[in-house]
Amino acid sequence: MFHRFIKLIIAALLVATAVWQFTEGNVGNGIFLILLTAIPIFLYYKNEFILLAFLKLRKQDFPGAKVWLDKIKNPETALVRKQQGYYNYLHGLMMSQTNLHQSEKFFKKAIELGLSMDMDLAVAKLNLAGIAMSRRRKLEATSLLNEAKKLDKQNMLADQIKMMKEQMKKI
Repeated sequence: MFHRFIKLIIAALLVATAVWQFTEGNVGNGIFLILLTAIPIFLYYKNEFILLAFLKLRKQDFPGAKVWLDKIKNPETALVRKQQGYYNYLHGLMMSQTNLHQSEKFFKKAIELGLSMDMDLAVAKLNLAGIAMSRRRKLEATSLLNEAKKLDKQNMLADQIKMMKEQMKKI
């Protein structure tokens, strides 16, 4: 796992090499190196292990996603702030299958660090509402459900929110 600044240093070295190639008269090599610079810059903003973990989660392969996330040894130095939020979000999703107390910590940290998509934020708040409801914290669960409903602009979570509100009436 590369430190996040190493990716920027690699990009800077590629640009410097491209400029050198331009001055030597090798325009094709310079253009290729400039295009190649896009890869480390893209990976600075979108971590490769988090992308691979998302791909595994789309296939419902939780152990495979955990393997990719475990390759990130020190998320504070290897990831930018939003990526740290998604790192915790993915851990929360995986922990919600087995350990609710641990997943609550991960979801709260993910919300604190920030998630860039409203849908991901809505899912995190919906999971937190479910955890709060299972612990008989009705007021907290209600506020989290209302926040999740506001964030769910495409109404993809409408059924889950409705089901949770019905279950809260029984508490």
